[in-house]
Amino acid sequence: MTAEAPAAPADLARMTDLSGLELMQRMLGGQLPGAPMALLMGSKGGSAGPGWVEFLATPGLQHYNPIGTVHGGYAATLLDSCMGCAVHTSLAAGIGYTTVDLNITYLRAMTIATGEVTARGEVISSGRRIATARGTLSDSQGRTIATGTTTCLVFPLESAK
Repeated sequence: MTAEAPAAPADLARMTDLSGLELMQRMLGGQLPGAPMALLMGSKGGSAGPGWVEFLATPGLQHYNPIGTVHGGYAATLLDSCMGCAVHTSLAAGIGYTTVDLNITYLRAMTIATGEVTARGEVISSGRRIATARGTLSDSQGRTIATGTTTCLVFPLESAK
């Protein structure tokens, strides 16, 4: 992915006839460009199925807060992303979503010693106007770092024309 094309994922979502699941699978599989935010978060690869998404990320020193741990916003962003992407897998082509509400519960701190983490989002309910999802962020030993829930507004995307 290049810095010259940060809007590519949004353009793909608006112009393609791919369902949300097909789009997520191709982005996570590397056949389509990923979201530029993934570069910032140290995300890489992953997988998606109907109603769920899972991806990996590795926190670095650039994610630290002043007290010497990974900033809580890092976990919140990973959870917001995996839960939103899970919702995306339940949507038809030409349908989008945006986060309306995000709730995070932090259970343990992260540092660079935590290493790679797994963010997993799962749809709870997906309707015509509202979708909800839950997520977990875990370390490589399977310990839960944080959990989250989200509510998303579902809406038709405008054509990119």
